[in-house]
Amino acid sequence: MVSKNGAVKEYADSPLYKAWLQYAPVDNLIIRNNYGRLLSQIVVDAELTGVVATAVEELLRGARSMLDVEPAIMTEIPKGSYLHIQIAKENAESGRKEGPRWKLERDAFTLRQIQALEGNRLELIGGSATGVLYGVFHLLRLISLELSPEGLEVEEYPSNPLRMMNQWDNADATIERGYAGNSIFYEGGRIVKDVSRVRDYARLLSSVGINGISINNVNVHDIETSFITEPFLPDVARLADLFRAYGITLFLSINFAAPITIGGLDTADPLDDKVHVWWENTVSRIYDYIPDFGGFLVKADSEHRPGPFAYGRDHADGANMLADALERHGGLVIWRCFVYNCMQDWRDRSTDRARAAYEHFKPLDGRFRDNVILQIKNGPMDFQVREPVSPLFGAMKETNQIIEFQITQEYTGQQHHLCYLIPQWKRALDFDTHAAGAGSKVKKIVEGSLFEMKYSGIAAISNIGDDENWTGHPLAQANLYGYGRLTWNSDLTSEEIAEEWTRMTFGNDKTVVSTVLQMLMDSWPIYENYTAPLGVGWMVTPHYHYGPDVDGYEYSRWGTYHFADRNGMGVDRTTATGTGYAAQYFPPQSEIYESLERCPDELLLFFHHVPYNHRLQSGKTVIQHIYDTHFLGAEQADRLQQKWEALLGKVDTGRYQQVADRLAEQAEHAKYWRDVINTYFYRKSGITDEQGRTIY
Repeated sequence: MVSKNGAVKEYADSPLYKAWLQYAPVDNLIIRNNYGRLLSQIVVDAELTGVVATAVEELLRGARSMLDVEPAIMTEIPKGSYLHIQIAKENAESGRKEGPRWKLERDAFTLRQIQALEGNRLELIGGSATGVLYGVFHLLRLISLELSPEGLEVEEYPSNPLRMMNQWDNADATIERGYAGNSIFYEGGRIVKDVSRVRDYARLLSSVGINGISINNVNVHDIETSFITEPFLPDVARLADLFRAYGITLFLSINFAAPITIGGLDTADPLDDKVHVWWENTVSRIYDYIPDFGGFLVKADSEHRPGPFAYGRDHADGANMLADALERHGGLVIWRCFVYNCMQDWRDRSTDRARAAYEHFKPLDGRFRDNVILQIKNGPMDFQVREPVSPLFGAMKETNQIIEFQITQEYTGQQHHLCYLIPQWKRALDFDTHAAGAGSKVKKIVEGSLFEMKYSGIAAISNIGDDENWTGHPLAQANLYGYGRLTWNSDLTSEEIAEEWTRMTFGNDKTVVSTVLQMLMDSWPIYENYTAPLGVGWMVTPHYHYGPDVDGYEYSRWGTYHFADRNGMGVDRTTATGTGYAAQYFPPQSEIYESLERCPDELLLFFHHVPYNHRLQSGKTVIQHIYDTHFLGAEQADRLQQKWEALLGKVDTGRYQQVADRLAEQAEHAKYWRDVINTYFYRKSGITDEQGRTIY
């Protein structure tokens, strides 16, 4: 077994390991020389410590590699061209600001070229040291993309105050829903001693604007429960120090029952004074080690995790107890809304898992402390290939909230299949809730601009492990990069993000860029075509969630059904005849989903149970749509291979071969998906394919 430290040394020069921070030499000589002159002298009007030191180190690395210059770092204005780095001075008024807008201003930066007779200069002004770091990464991105500095004038600040990464890593080095090797954080039940790879991960995250990370799984096991105790806190503090240098605040996932499990109490009742005191003492001890500790991420009363329900209390009681302990230190409680009955009777059609989060949390709106944030999954179920946006967005107007995405591809091919997820996330962020009239998009809610929220933003489950390429599939790096860029600027298009990543990762060759860009943009529809049709979801192997098993969850306790019989399929979630889930949305969305005629085809089976011969808005019957899309999806997966093969010789051998191997596996697996799904519904319905293709 290669040690984590040994692996990092071995991988250091690998294009797979460098991901999008390749810093390849700039081919365009004019652009190279222009930036070379500007970066040959760097004036820094700030102490070279902490985050500023990180920013300057990164700038030197990029300048040496891309421009072949060795910048001189100075404090006085020189003759000739130079880059001038400054931190904006806070005036008395802005210094008193609190809440998200102030945080956005601190992360902001301006970058502009100023022409003068004695020489051109670049000015980089950050709203804080972290703003400087983000500005440096932006400048290096411009150089990598070979965009001229002439007339450069950039003013940027992030769309979202909290831009968070959730690690589902366990102390035994496994990763729940991890598809890229083992954890880079843990080994043998402890935090790794050599944190070189963790530091490189921090670089990747900071380069796309991530500012928060929880370092352990939300399903907190025995060892991780003790992370908040003395034996582990020095090591946790080491990681906090590392991430702090990259502008990233550290959080911990906690076990709600910790007062019993490690505290020696006989209860974890959130309204018990002993429990309050225990958490207050525990939190104070954490802040002794980590003065800027972010707070707790909590999964409670969900999938057998302990929580306040055991004591007859609700989520507000549980979250507020923790929030009170954290409040005087400036800490946050991030409380996940993934709560539902996971012991459901499949024979009971009145119980609908999709309704659960809304029913649990909507009545509590306005009861949570100011430092509590609800973390709401993008959809009401569990990161399916296609599902509607959670109706909790817009429903809770007096509660801080963030949206949760899943970068790790649990239900979207597990990084064996190519599935670029940014278009899916864009659809969720651009969804109009109509909570405050037309234009009440989800992105405005989580940005904090639609309702008055003290804290808001976006979180996601990471897709990295200790594989050389970080993400198992080299092209899955695009999802990690894209997540960060989308949280920074939610108005960027999926195409803009994909092109940025492709050019930074593979260079600026037009054929490579256009081919990879098209592959990324086509990949989510392709995956949907050969897997779950029309929004029904869950046709996967239980527990592993990889590969087709149409009835795998159909008679299970998890509440994830398709109700296919000989006559039709789909879940009736209408108010008129079904579970009533559609009514959780504001009009006109509720009316659209309620209506069989108006419901979008791609979500039809999520909201309606229909006969196989029901005709879609596309003109096809449901059964023919299933046949056609599954044959098409398998053909499209084959064509992905062919497109990549055309890049032989244009991409380095290591990355070319890894992608080729993954695409070959995907093409074969797509055929298996096609045959399992088509055969199942042919045998259920007895209806033949209009085109007479082979169905077993």
